[in-house]
Amino acid sequence: MNSELHHVVVVGAGFGGLELVRALGKAPVRVTLIDQRNHHLFQPLLYQVATTSLATSEIAWPIRHLVRHEKAVTTLLATVTGVDKANKCVVLDDGDTIAYDTLVLATGARHSYFGRDEWEQFAPGLKTLEDATTIRRHVLRAFEQAERETDAEARNALLTFVIIGGGPTGVELAGTIAELAHATLRADFRNIDTRDTKVVLVEAGDRILAAFRPDLSAYAKRALERLGVTVELGHAVSSCNADGVVFGGRHLAARNIIWAAGVAASPAAQWLGAEADRAGRAIVEDDLTVAGHPDIFVIGDTAQVKRADGRPVPGIAPAAKQAGRHVAATLKARLAGNDAKRPFVYKHQGDLATIGKRAAVIDFGRISFTGWPAWWLWGIAHIFFLIGLRNRLAVAMNWLWIYATGQRSARLITQGRQPSSP
Repeated sequence: MNSELHHVVVVGAGFGGLELVRALGKAPVRVTLIDQRNHHLFQPLLYQVATTSLATSEIAWPIRHLVRHEKAVTTLLATVTGVDKANKCVVLDDGDTIAYDTLVLATGARHSYFGRDEWEQFAPGLKTLEDATTIRRHVLRAFEQAERETDAEARNALLTFVIIGGGPTGVELAGTIAELAHATLRADFRNIDTRDTKVVLVEAGDRILAAFRPDLSAYAKRALERLGVTVELGHAVSSCNADGVVFGGRHLAARNIIWAAGVAASPAAQWLGAEADRAGRAIVEDDLTVAGHPDIFVIGDTAQVKRADGRPVPGIAPAAKQAGRHVAATLKARLAGNDAKRPFVYKHQGDLATIGKRAAVIDFGRISFTGWPAWWLWGIAHIFFLIGLRNRLAVAMNWLWIYATGQRSARLITQGRQPSSP
């Protein structure tokens, strides 16, 4: 590879980073793509791995395989720990450095416990495949433990699931866990009736799905309640431990707590010494560059950029992909001698959330859908964005099977503590 070509270093192979690399195409550059994991993850369906609907291989793909035809791209499995702006290089956790001509940080987000990080051990969040398999294992083990538990109070706590946060992830988790307990598993156990399972969704605001129109939020609440989910609004969680949660001044005994209440950006802003918002997102210029550093772009969940109406661009996959394409177009223009600033214009494509296997809400602005038509549209949209025909077919067949039978096939307890050998 020609070492004299303009060197673009991309940190993060999520939606934004991968879209950028692909959009560069045959531009006269060499690209180094760095990620701390070897796979690209389709995060919108991560909750379906956590709730036994899909296998990990159906929503994640090896990065090297995805960019195998991009001959200008070198992929590195490594963890970035800092950026040396003076010497124009990124610093890796082993002390190595990689020089760049243009740097793009697309490092995503992590869980935010709003200053109560000690809650993480009791209420895991959902951002990685490891998170999903951990939650799946915990959910399934709760039913197994309840089957053997003879104390009524302890059994009820094992059959109580609390999801903290009423955004799309919280709503989708609550609906699917309710269906798993009330339908999928009900014939599998002898000592417990899984229909006694209690699923509680706790939201500090006055409605769930706050990004949607109020009437759609109200519909989603009713749909969850029809599935047997208890929706608690206007209550922030004040305590979270191994015994349960406290919200609204009362304690709820629960052995299963999942955090879906907030996210914080990666430490990219700290690496750059850039101004950040309360969630840690780097506040970037309207062309997605860092102030005073036109050679550094920040995109996706780790950047705060405003729309024309002053609202922030949402941290969703379509926004990250649009940002990746924008940066690629900017770099191509610069290489062609056009250094004019190119503001990023985000085009909102709608908000989507599913509630179990037969209902969803879709908000396209002037047009909205609810119920099973929305569920089908939601499914088609997500299948379209999956990578590869095999994965699209596999996911579509899984969903059709679940829709028709209520059965979920990925109910495996893996990677947990193994009993000692005799």
